Amino acid sequence: MQAVTTRHRPRLRTSGVCKAYGGRQVLRDVDLDVPAGALVGVVGENGAGKSTLLRIAVGHLAPDRATVTRTGAVGYCPQRAVLNDAFTVGQHLRLFQMAYGLPTLERVGELMELLAPTGRRRQQVGELSGGTRQKPNPLIALMHDPQLLVLDEPYQGFDWDTHQRFWTLAAELRDQGRSIIVVSHLLHDLYDLHDLHHFDAIAHLRQGRLHVKETDR
Repeated sequence: MQAVTTRHRPRLRTSGVCKAYGGRQVLRDVDLDVPAGALVGVVGENGAGKSTLLRIAVGHLAPDRATVTRTGAVGYCPQRAVLNDAFTVGQHLRLFQMAYGLPTLERVGELMELLAPTGRRRQQVGELSGGTRQKPNPLIALMHDPQLLVLDEPYQGFDWDTHQRFWTLAAELRDQGRSIIVVSHLLHDLYDLHDLHHFDAIAHLRQGRLHVKETDR
């Protein structure tokens, strides 16, 4: 079992995860524990199975074989924005407010100051630029204050300032005891090299197997 060293019980535990598409084995007996108060990066080449692992972890995809245990509310941000181009930003927020059973959108206002275009609640998502269109996606995953956050390249297309604010928020949530998984690229571009120091551990997915290494953060 590959785990991040901690005294806390894992919020997410995946054990023996296997998944194949056709004759191609994408995940081979993948084990990963993510405890409370940990920020874990999952990296690997395109097609390595990172998104597949996350979808299995949150219950959106059935594995061929696995044991998956989650505790607490889950916030999931898929790589592709879960937005309808015909809806405004505000309509998306109200929709998910009802889905999460939130009494108010007070928390959303705080998050929008950090991550999203506060002045564009009435604008249709289809009218937003690529980077701006991506910003409501992690906001929706965060708005119900989940204990476990599973984020698949959440800052894709962000400008540098928003990218920096995202990591400030991630550090604050981790320090509050949240468990966070962030899928990133292969750590070869400017953002990813800069982001290395944010993680408590890096889980490198290659040839279907996960290799976990704790950082010196």
